[in-house]
Amino acid sequence: MSRLKIGIASLEDYKARTIAIARGQYKPGPDEPKVWFQSLDVLAKVLSPANRELLTLISQTHPESLDELAEKTGRAISNLSRTLRTMERYNLVRLEAGPRRRLAPRVDYDGVELDLDFDLTPGRRVPSSSDGLLPA
Repeated sequence: MSRLKIGIASLEDYKARTIAIARGQYKPGPDEPKVWFQSLDVLAKVLSPANRELLTLISQTHPESLDELAEKTGRAISNLSRTLRTMERYNLVRLEAGPRRRLAPRVDYDGVELDLDFDLTPGRRVPSSSDGLLPA
């Protein structure tokens, strides 16, 4: 398995980056993050200790359904479903159709790599109109 590269970008910078990519004005490099979080606080919530344990359990046991995962964790299916959908939005898990249309969670990475600069100048790592890389 590999590591998922993640970054932190404001919503404004993320939107500007996405628009620039769609317009062909910016091409992301192969070493750039594939997933972006709006803040370290959001990252910390999504990758809380309980959620990291859940990712480890999924990776090690390969449950065939949310029912099976609920049994293994003692968590309610509704709670697991909500957590997994959030993780899916950030590409941390993949929910694939299993037997009888049941969703089976899958983890395609063995960890994450955070690409974070100390320079908090808007647009420093993510192109934005303020740094001159994108049209205003």
